[in-house]
Parts: sequence; C-alpha cells; structure tokens
Amino acid sequence: MTERLICLIVGYVCGLFQTGYIVGKIKGIDIREYGSGNAGTTNILRTMGAKYAAIVLLGDALKCGLAIFITRMMYQNEHALILELLFLYTSFGVILGHNFPFYMGFKGGKGIAATAGFIIFGLPHIMTLVGIIVFFSVFFLTHYVSLGSILLYVSLIVCAIVFKVTDFNDWSAAGVGQLYNEYIIVIVLMTILMLIRHKDNIKRLISGTERKTYLRSRPEIDVK
Repeated sequence: MTERLICLIVGYVCGLFQTGYIVGKIKGIDIREYGSGNAGTTNILRTMGAKYAAIVLLGDALKCGLAIFITRMMYQNEHALILELLFLYTSFGVILGHNFPFYMGFKGGKGIAATAGFIIFGLPHIMTLVGIIVFFSVFFLTHYVSLGSILLYVSLIVCAIVFKVTDFNDWSAAGVGQLYNEYIIVIVLMTILMLIRHKDNIKRLISGTERKTYLRSRPEIDVK
C-alpha cells in the first residue's frame, strides 16, 4: 500500500500548480474574486476568454501528465503489473491538489481539467476515446460543462466495468484479480468527489437555471 500513498502525494504536489490562479495573477486579478469564484478552466473561459482558458486547460492537463510520468519512472520496473492502478491513484492525488491547494485556503478548481490529463495520459486508449466523445458530445449539444463532466465520470465507471481496462486480464492471470475491484472503487471515489464539487451545478441543472457556456462568448473581464 505504500506505493499507493506515494502516488497520491506525488499527484497532490503536482496538482498544487494552479494554472488558473497563476494566469489570473499575471493579468493582475485573483480569478477567485470573479465569476463563480472558482479557479478552474470554465471560470477562466467565462471571465477572461477562450485564449486564457486554453492555456489553463493545457496547464492543468499537463500537470497530471507530469505526475503520471513521474509515477511511471518510479514504478515501471518494480510494479509494472499494476501501473494502471498507480496512475489512477496519482491522478486522484492531482485532482485533490487541484481542488484543495493548502496555500490557497483549500479553494481551488473542480478537477475537470486535471481529469482531462488523467484521461489523456493515464487511461487505456478505449477509455480515453469514450471519455472524450462523451464529454464533448454532451457539451456541444447542451453547452453545460457540468453535465458533460458528470456524464464523463459515469462513462469512466461504465468503461472500467465493461471493457476491463488493459491490464485487468493480466491481474486475473497473476492471481491479483481483486485489484480490479480496487480500480473501480477508486474511480467511484473520484466520481463522488466530483459530484460534491458540482453539487450547486446539479441543483441548478435540476431547476433549469444552470448557466450555459459558449466558447465564443464575450469575456466578462477586459484583459489584454
């Protein structure tokens, strides 16, 4: 279990790099004082525009990629059989660091841009493809980022169950099939955290008052 804890710590440290907060500070604002008060990509998009949102999305996704790379370098020889599981723990750590940075009073983002890094760098190709299709299909059809995020996580759980990620068969063959259940449990925990972070969005979705997001909408703050 030690390697799981180490992966969580590595992920949390990488997750502390708050791209949205840093971009806002460079432009002379604290992004948490505008819009939804969130330091994530969606609030950057609404308040500062698509250009800055793209920078934040890339930065937050890459920090998860970096954490996964570090995990691979540490464990690809010693724990090659369970790398997929360790990537999951690492990504969970990144999301925790992104959502709850200690130096910002534990007030960060909601973890979706960091999740994008997990999808791109930490999952087998089939789950990556399904996740991307689900999120963007929902977003472009409804323009609700929150709904796309929720259904994205649902799709990850379904994929993990249906497709049994690449290494699951190896786990069974090696007599450690219980790792499959552990993998599902961790994804469910990540989903629960996402739902908690989106509880207000869920209420607004139910009441029909959730704000839609458009890529070409005029930003609320005039930044050069």
